[in-house]
Amino acid sequence: MPEPLELDQHEALVKYEFIRMPDSNGFGDYTESGQVIPVSFHGRKGSYTHCMFLNDEGPIAAGRELWGFPKKLAQPTLRTEIDTLIGTLDYGPLRVATGTMGYKHREADLVQVGASLAAPNFLLKIIPHVDGTPRICELVEYHLEDVMIKGAWTGPAALHLSPHALAPVADLPVLEIASGIHILADLTLGLGRVAHDYLRQPSRQAPRTNQMALAT
Repeated sequence: MPEPLELDQHEALVKYEFIRMPDSNGFGDYTESGQVIPVSFHGRKGSYTHCMFLNDEGPIAAGRELWGFPKKLAQPTLRTEIDTLIGTLDYGPLRVATGTMGYKHREADLVQVGASLAAPNFLLKIIPHVDGTPRICELVEYHLEDVMIKGAWTGPAALHLSPHALAPVADLPVLEIASGIHILADLTLGLGRVAHDYLRQPSRQAPRTNQMALAT
């Protein structure tokens, strides 16, 4: 992750997410999938989006250009099969991620779920100049707004990741499934703010740009 973000050593659990957006204003119906890393920024806990894959070019372009989401075109899915919630990610013809979870096994703590959705989120936004040098290189902070949680559940979960050169989600291998959560909510993706400008405030280490995190 890029400095000045720091790994949250007390909760160093990478999340792998499958997200269905069935009714998104301006973009319609699409699905996304990716990895999120717990971080802290000047003592505030939040999340850093390490990679994200979508099946719709509109939100890919908007997400990259406005916020700096590391979005790439792929084929994620999230669906229910009888008693199982199933998430998949295909990059081209190859399956690179499969997640399963028991459907609505136990209700989750809505207070904890609300607190997790209220935490800040961070992105690395890089836009090159016409000569190839960085013109924008920023750490962006954004928040979820107008959150209305309609339900949240926990249950048994499993996750399988396969190596892929251009969708390297398996570079953060599954060592143990700590938890699985299924959230149903309405929300607004708030516009971001620049938390750190690398071109004006050099960090001790240049940000890594290789974008590539079970909660569903």
